[in-house]
Amino acid sequence: MLSHDIREKARISYASQDTAAIVKTLATDGTLSMVLYRLMQGSRDIGAGPLEMVFNKLNSVLGNCIIGRGAEFGPGFILFHSNGVVINGKVKGGANIHLHHEVTIGDDRHGRSPTLGNDIHVGAGAKIFGPIAVGDGARVGANAVVVKDVEPNTTVVGIPARAVKRREVDD
Repeated sequence: MLSHDIREKARISYASQDTAAIVKTLATDGTLSMVLYRLMQGSRDIGAGPLEMVFNKLNSVLGNCIIGRGAEFGPGFILFHSNGVVINGKVKGGANIHLHHEVTIGDDRHGRSPTLGNDIHVGAGAKIFGPIAVGDGARVGANAVVVKDVEPNTTVVGIPARAVKRREVDD
C-alpha cells in the first residue's frame, strides 16, 4: 500500500507519477509520516506490538503527527503536511483519504470514532468527531467541525459543518 500512497501523492502534487515526481514526493513534508504510519500498520498486521509502538512514537516525534495504533486506512492515504495531524486509533477509512495539516479525526466522549469512505479530501484544520460516517467523495473544508454524517459527494464547511455543494457523479 505504501507505494500506492506515494504514487497517489505524486499524481496529485505533481500531476505525474514518473521517477522525478516520485523522488520529489519522497522529499516532501508529510511523506515520512505516511511511511511511518504504514510501517506501524504493517507491524500491527504481523503481531509485532513493540515495533508498532516504536513507529507510532517516531511519527509523533519526527512528523509531529499522531495516528493512533489501530487506525486503518486503505491505499492512497495522503498527508500533504503532517504537522499537527491527530487521528484516533479507532478511526476507519477507505481508499484515497487526503489530509492537510492540523486535521483531527477523533472520538466523542463515549469513545466512538468516525468512519470515512473512499475518495475523501479534508482541508487544513478540519475536525471530525464522533460516531459519524463521511460518505464517498466527500470534501471537508478548511477549519470545518464535522459532528454529523456527511452525504457522499458533498462538500461541507463551517462550524458546525453544513453542506454547501453536492456533486453529481456519473457511474
